[in-house]
Amino acid sequence: MSILVVGTVAFDSLETPFGKADAVLGGSATYFSTSASFFTDVNLVAVVGEDFPEESVEFLKSRNISIEGLERMPGKTFHWKGKYGYDLNEAQTLETHLNVLADFRPQLPAGYAESEYLFLANIDPDLQLEVMSQAKNARLVACDTMNFWISSKPDSLTKVLQRVDIAIINEGEARQYTQEANLVKAAKKILAHGVNTLIIKRGEYGVLMFNGSSVFAAPAYPLEQVFDPTGAGDTFAGGFMGYLANTGDTSDAGIRQAIIFGSVMASFNVEDFSLERMKKLTYPEVEERFRHFKSLTHFEGLPVL
Repeated sequence: MSILVVGTVAFDSLETPFGKADAVLGGSATYFSTSASFFTDVNLVAVVGEDFPEESVEFLKSRNISIEGLERMPGKTFHWKGKYGYDLNEAQTLETHLNVLADFRPQLPAGYAESEYLFLANIDPDLQLEVMSQAKNARLVACDTMNFWISSKPDSLTKVLQRVDIAIINEGEARQYTQEANLVKAAKKILAHGVNTLIIKRGEYGVLMFNGSSVFAAPAYPLEQVFDPTGAGDTFAGGFMGYLANTGDTSDAGIRQAIIFGSVMASFNVEDFSLERMKKLTYPEVEERFRHFKSLTHFEGLPVL
């Protein structure tokens, strides 16, 4: 099954304790679609400016990502500039230039509207609502958001949460939205809006999943070196949604498997700047790390004492 993703394709300029990168390929939809493409076909909807290089378009095509919905408008591409300290869980935003993104109104190509899986990446919640009104055949809808939208458009975000099946946010956003310090209490409040499954990303501490009847915790994969955490959350979402679309299994067990695949994909992404590691990644490497991931948390049943 194909996935429809609506988000950003962008330039990132960033600095970490391990190096710098200037005007490299980034954006929520870029990271998501690259990751998801290891599992299924992806239809991408985003906007870029006249300055967006053809080589980046060719990279997306090389991953069998449909770019019929990638609109090119007069002006410059969305550009984010940020900096990370040794605490790589949170970026300090230095500059944000919306450029053509400021006037973006997603219009789905005819074939895209039939996609059964929809991921609403980190964009204005009012635009997320518009996309849902166009993609009426979606069997499963998931969304992401950020602190800016929680602060500026909380009512619109609540309307989104009332309509999606799965919400994927980080722990800071969960606390900000609910005004609850405890993540279990925060999860209960978000689920009360009608979300079936809530996934809380915790960076180097892994992932928590709540669905009202069960809780699942997955660790982050232990890495010797983390160069650039930019896009890790979107890469996680891509692996997660890609696996679900590939198998069609949205049961509790299927979602748990998908979380591990998402975590595997994110662990590769942070090993280099931008999408450089993802460009070299092979599916056998994904399978091998999945097996290693399983061994991280495997233990025997309760012994008889």
